[in-house]
Amino acid sequence: LGLANNLRPTIARLAHRLRQQDHTGLGPTMTATLASIAKHGGPTHGELAAIEQVAPPTITAVVDKLEKLGLVTREADSTDRRVTRVRVTPTGIDQLDEVRNRRTSWLAFRLTALTDEERRRPPGAGAVRPKLVDTAEFADGGASV
Repeated sequence: LGLANNLRPTIARLAHRLRQQDHTGLGPTMTATLASIAKHGGPTHGELAAIEQVAPPTITAVVDKLEKLGLVTREADSTDRRVTRVRVTPTGIDQLDEVRNRRTSWLAFRLTALTDEERRRPPGAGAVRPKLVDTAEFADGGASV
């Protein structure tokens, strides 16, 4: 539990810092929902609400916004026309790719601060953790390419 207790706040901070790199204007809820729709290949609104752990009215509002932006479409299920599935559009895929590329670039930039020895250590070891999430050592302007 010691390592887990040490890693948990660092992982939470790292996840928060990665979310800050999106710069798409969608916000974390819409980005996460878009990613879940892509990952699960056309979930229903109910399935999506369960995946995102939000109330059905909330997911409906999020899907409405994503649809208005052209990032998702609603389609009738092929086997049961009463069921509506949400699917990511090519524009939505492009948006997800942009977010993922930006996050990966930011993390890759942060990893350049580590020494070879620090890169060989297990994740979360010693001084590696603060170097990945603390902002004092780097100007974020160069990090979010």
